[in-house]
Amino acid sequence: MQAGRLQEQALRRSVELVGTAGGPDAPDEQAGGPVGSAVGQAVGDIGAYIRAQREHARVSLRQLARTAGVSNPYLSQIERGLRTPSAEILAQIARALRISAEALYVRAGILEQRPAGAIVDAVLADPHLTERQKHVLLEVYQSFRRESAGTDHPE
Repeated sequence: MQAGRLQEQALRRSVELVGTAGGPDAPDEQAGGPVGSAVGQAVGDIGAYIRAQREHARVSLRQLARTAGVSNPYLSQIERGLRTPSAEILAQIARALRISAEALYVRAGILEQRPAGAIVDAVLADPHLTERQKHVLLEVYQSFRRESAGTDHPE
């Protein structure tokens, strides 16, 4: 349920960003001022981040494109910062790479970084955990933290 809410927020934010950057079909036509350059930077950053995650997972561009359900040229353009992927495409890529879709949304500037500790960051970044495992692990961790917050001396 939380993933659906995150995807909805990401889609909303994605629409806002696309409107400020001239849309996904006009990668070179960025709006003037800091907003346009910030969006352009986010697009390049997300592409480099996806490429780094793909290389870390030792997956070829073709394998990732097939698993994510996108074309090879489109994924290549995303990685090179020439295209702005939608929140839906980011979710497909995250699923294929077995990384957190939320992490990709934050990298793309679709969601704001929420304060998190080193443990949360480590769980979200772990490529060996599925999205479901990450979600359950973080829920358990947060419930323990809430429980410990009520005591003066957590053990």
